[in-house]
Amino acid sequence: MTATALGQTRQATTSTRGLLGARDYRVTRLAPSDAVSELVERHWLVDWDLPDGRTSRATLLPHPCVNLTWLPGTDVMINGVGRGLFTYPLAGRGFVFGVKFRPGGFAPFWPGQLAELTDRVRPLDRAGELRDALAAARGPDEMAAAVERHLLARWPAPDPAVALVGRIIRVLLHDREVRRVDEVAARFGLSARSLQRLFRAYVGVTPKAVLSRYRLHEAAERLADPDSGGPSQVAADLGYFDQSHFIRDFTRVLGETPGSFEYRHSGPAPRAAAGSSP
Repeated sequence: MTATALGQTRQATTSTRGLLGARDYRVTRLAPSDAVSELVERHWLVDWDLPDGRTSRATLLPHPCVNLTWLPGTDVMINGVGRGLFTYPLAGRGFVFGVKFRPGGFAPFWPGQLAELTDRVRPLDRAGELRDALAAARGPDEMAAAVERHLLARWPAPDPAVALVGRIIRVLLHDREVRRVDEVAARFGLSARSLQRLFRAYVGVTPKAVLSRYRLHEAAERLADPDSGGPSQVAADLGYFDQSHFIRDFTRVLGETPGSFEYRHSGPAPRAAAGSSP
C-alpha cells in the first residue's frame, strides 16, 4: 500500500492508523484547503486493480469521524462513526473517494445529534449536483475541489462547541498520560455528564469509546511489530490496569485475542500488518 505525503495546516485530530488486512489497494490522501480545514481532516481515495478471479477485502478499525464517500455509479453517502470493524470486499478494478471530517466536524451540517448517525450509512440529501461533479472529475484533486465547493456553499455558522470538541479530541489522541475520561472532563472544567452529552451531540460516541479506539489503534500497530514485547507489554504501555481488561477490549472490537492478532501479523509467516487508514 502506498500513500501520498499529507501536509496539514492544523494539528491532526485523527491519526492514519486503523487499516488491517491484506495490502491489495492503494491509499491517496489529500490535505484540505484552508477554507475547510477547520472541519475537514482530509480527502482520501482508495483504489484497487485485482486480476480476474481474485478477491480481497479492506478492513478498517474506524476513527471517531464521519466520512462522506462516493463510488462511481452511486449516491454520495454519509458514513456515521462506526463502533466495530468495517470490511469492504474488493474485486476487479475500482475506487472509492471520501472526505474525512474532524471528530465533531460534521455536526454543524447535521440537524440533530450526531449519535443518530452512529453505525449507519445513508445518502447525503440534495447531493445530485455533487454526485455529477464527482463523476465528471479527472482525478482526486478535482474530486476534492468539487466536495469543497459543495461544503462551502452550505458552510455553517461558527460553533464554539466544535472547537471545544477538537481540543478534547487532541488530548485523547496525543496525551499518553490520559488514562481516564474523568481526568479529561476535569481538565476542561466539565462534569463527566456534560462531557458525555457533548460527545453524543457532536461526535456520535462516548469519550470513553474514543479513548478506547485510539488505544486499540496503537495496540494493533504495536502487535504487528515483532519487537512489541507481546500483548502484556503493549497492555502495560497503553495504561491498562491488567491484561485481562486489554484482552476483553481488543477481542470485543477486533474479533480475536491480542495473541492471535500478534501471531497472524508478526509471527513466523505473517499474512499482513496493521497499516494506515484513509
